[in-house]
Parts: sequence; structure tokens; C-alpha cells
Amino acid sequence: MAKLAVLGGKPVAEGGLKTPPWPMVDKSDIKTVEEALKGRRWCRIYPGSWAERFEHEYAKWTGAKYALAVSNGTVTLELSLKAGGVRIGDEVIVPAVTFIATASAVSEVGAIPVFADCDPDTAQISPRSIEESITKRTKAIIVVHYGGYPVDLDSIRSIARKHRLLLVEDCAHAHGTRWRGKHAGTIGDFGSFSFQESKSLASGEGGAVITNNRKLFEEASIIHNIGRVVGKPGYGHFILSSNYRLSEIQAALLLSQIKRLKYQTDYKHRMGEFLAKELSKIGGAEPLPRDSRITKRGYYFFIIKYDPKHFGGAHRDKFLRALNAEGIPAGAAYGVPLYKNYAFRRSQIAKVLPPRIIGKLPDYEKLRLPAAEDFCANRQVTISHCLLLSKRPKVQKIIDAVAKIKENSAELAKI
Repeated sequence: MAKLAVLGGKPVAEGGLKTPPWPMVDKSDIKTVEEALKGRRWCRIYPGSWAERFEHEYAKWTGAKYALAVSNGTVTLELSLKAGGVRIGDEVIVPAVTFIATASAVSEVGAIPVFADCDPDTAQISPRSIEESITKRTKAIIVVHYGGYPVDLDSIRSIARKHRLLLVEDCAHAHGTRWRGKHAGTIGDFGSFSFQESKSLASGEGGAVITNNRKLFEEASIIHNIGRVVGKPGYGHFILSSNYRLSEIQAALLLSQIKRLKYQTDYKHRMGEFLAKELSKIGGAEPLPRDSRITKRGYYFFIIKYDPKHFGGAHRDKFLRALNAEGIPAGAAYGVPLYKNYAFRRSQIAKVLPPRIIGKLPDYEKLRLPAAEDFCANRQVTISHCLLLSKRPKVQKIIDAVAKIKENSAELAKI
């Protein structure tokens, strides 16, 4: 039996498992960006802009009727909430397991984030917890397809319709994910995407909102352009708003990058299915459950659910240390449920919300959501989507490393 690398043995992936460079760049990217630079129109205020062309392509890619390119993924959420009618003092239900932007976008429009627990099986926001969190002040639900694995959209859409709530799909992790054949983001009222450099479609910063609702799209379009209508001359402003526009240079880069997105999504889906199937055979380091309603899996994280019972009772952190020592670049994503961040202390949140709202806030410091806390502290292991672009022998090393650690599970206690 091979000795664990963390205890001095030879690593499964000597020198570390090298992931493909990300973001990927080729000559077509450089050529397209150069064309935008030389065009000297670097702001999308003109009809036929690079941003407008990208919006057309992204709507086509997702199957949405409308797409709107904006400056980053965080403001896609703010824009969705504003266009959807969320106002100061309204409550918006958000998941506890996510990046902070999902909740900070809520506070940025003066509304109150209300955290729902996750489903312990899928790690996605729990429909039951959503329903239990609804009050007379609830205006919207933001769901996150965490890691690219979709939430139970059948149940959650039904809840949103029942209570007449705006449903926003945060798809920052879910480029290419499909639920019953429909692209993530096209099932709620808005779909929100990030193009930050680590994402599956990247331009450094940037984002997009998609919708099938013309009225919502028109409202979002005016809000995103400082209250102006794109293409209308002069300085006519129809509402008071901020500037959410995407730069033309980033839009040009996205138009080039999107040409590779289908191939990359399909390839990662195949590698993800291979990895999930082989890990399931080992036991104790389980992939998220297979679900026939998930017809294509986009990825940001490949998520493994660690079960200490299969590894001699050793804590997840010891398993992670052993996995890293074997040369596998794995982590625990954002570390804690979002409400445990310092930013959600009352003293801190009082700095960003109006005084009359503070008394209505949940007591985030005393909040306990058991499934989210257990998942973050004890079970979650994440692997970057970039690794799924590797050839099968590299992905096999992840499987081999997990199997080796399980064979040596009695030794984990020594770490």
C-alpha cells in the first residue's frame, strides 16, 4: 500500500496536477480586441456596438429573447432587482452558500437579504427553506446554481408563482447548464451571469442579464444606461440611475471567447460525468447527485461531498491536506456560510442600509442554518472547472488520489 504523500510518500501527481491556463487566449482574441481598439469607439452608446452584437450572440447561446451586457456580475443582480421592482425595505431570499455578491446586491438596492438553508443532498438552496422564509415583506428570490449545478427549478418556480415573487437566477457559475433542455437563467424572470476572469466565459470583468420578458428588458435597458435610451441623441434621461454599461473592448473579447464556449462546455460535461462515475465507485467522496432533469452541466466547481465515515472519521480538512499533498489542487470554496462573514454584523450592515431598515434586519449573528454550516465546515471539497478541460489521464489522477487516501484512511488521523 503506497504511503500518503502528506506523510512522506510519493504523490500521485508529482509536481502537482497542472491545469490548462485560464483564461485561454488565442490569435482570434487578440485580433478582435485590436479591431475594437482601432475603431476608437470604446463606449457602447452607438447603435451596432460590439456590446450590442455580443448581446445578440449571448441571447442566441442561452435561448433567451433578450440579453443586456453590463460591467460586472454583481451589478447584473442589482439591475435585475431594480428592474423587477424591488425597493428599499423589501426582503429578498438568498442562499447561504454562495459568493457575497448574491447578498450584497440586495443591500445595494436598499433591500434586506434573508438567508435560506441548502438542501443537504445537492448543496443548493432548499425549496422548503425558501417557503419557510417568505413573509409579507418578501419581494424576490435569488437562487444560485452553485458550482454550475442547478437548483430545483421546478419547485422554486412554483413557489415564486404561488407567492407572486420575482425570481432571479444567479448563473455566475452556470454558463452552459441546462435544466430540462432550457439554459439556466431562462426559467426565472431574470438570469444573471458573470464574466469575471475565473468564469467559464471570461473578459476580466463583465456580466449579462437575460430575460424573456420584454417589459423587464426595456426597464433594465434604461436603468443600465444612466436612464438614457441607447441610440437616442442628446442628453435625455428618463429615470435617475447609474451606469452599468460594459466597455466595447470587453464586449469584443467576449464575442471572440464565446466561439469556444460550446466545445468547452461539452468537454467539461463529459469529463465531469467521467469523474463523477469513478468517484462514486470509491465511496465517501461523492459527486453531487445525478438528476435526469439536468440535461447539461456547466461548471465552475466540481463539488465533492466528503463523508468522514469512509475515511476513518478524519475531518474534511485532513482529507483536503492529503489530497493537496498528492498534487491535486482542491479547496473548500468560500469557506463559511455567507451570513458568518464580518460584513453581516449589525454594526457593519448599518453602514450601508438606511436607519429605518436596521430594526427590520434578521439577527445574522445568531442565525444558524444547519445544512449550510455542515456542508461548508465538514463536507465541501471543490475542484476548478479548468481542470475538467484536461485530458482524461489527468482527471484520472484525481480519482487515483482519492482512492489512495481511502486505502490509507487509518493514517489520516496522523496528519
